[in-house]
Formats: sequence, C-alpha cells, structure tokens
Amino acid sequence: MAKLQELQKYLNYRFSSGCDTGEDYKTFERKYINYLKSLCKEHGWEFVWGHKNHYEFTACFSLNGKYAYFSISDVRFWQNEWYYHILYRSMEHAKDYRGGNNCYTDLPRLGDAITLLFQRMGA
Repeated sequence: MAKLQELQKYLNYRFSSGCDTGEDYKTFERKYINYLKSLCKEHGWEFVWGHKNHYEFTACFSLNGKYAYFSISDVRFWQNEWYYHILYRSMEHAKDYRGGNNCYTDLPRLGDAITLLFQRMGA
C-alpha cells in the first residue's frame, strides 16, 4: 500500500520532459494512483477509473452512486501542485468531465475533502 511519505519524496523534484513520458514520471504516477486506491479502500470509496495523460492524470471515485473527479496539473510546469493544489469536484456520473464547482485541496487533506464532498452530495 502506497504511503504519503513515498510521494513526498517527489516534492521539488524536476521531472524529465520530452515526446515520450519519462520513466521517472511513470513511477511517480504509479505510486500516486496506488496511494489514491489506498485512500479509497480506507474510506470505503470505489476507484472507478484513472486516465493517464502525458505528465498529469485524472481519476474518478464513487460512493453510493455519487461520483467525485480528481485531477493534477502537469508536473513539469507546475512543480508541487500535484501535492499542494489538487483539483476535485462532484460529477453527475462517471463520464461527466464538466461536473460541479472546482475545489482545491492538498494531498494530506484529500481524504477529508472527498469525504466532505460525498457527504454534501448525500452519498
């Protein structure tokens, strides 16, 4: 199970860049997604999907028929935003990419933020 400390090692890290996604980012993303899956297990959410992009990714969580969207910015250009400025919002369904109002949190508070979002949605 991925731990927060494993991800904190990437704070202030300069990721590779190029036409192909670097192995350093692929390792980071794998650890991050595993951390998100551990949060889901801890809070009783379902990890619905994760979409990998070039140097960023999005994810969807579900609880009792309600959905939450998660996104981090490109780690090459917005250093540490993957930790300090995480976008999350409600979704009408698992393929709703517009969703509710944008909200932001940091990684240590993500579990509480998504829990509160699900509570507000009546999950």
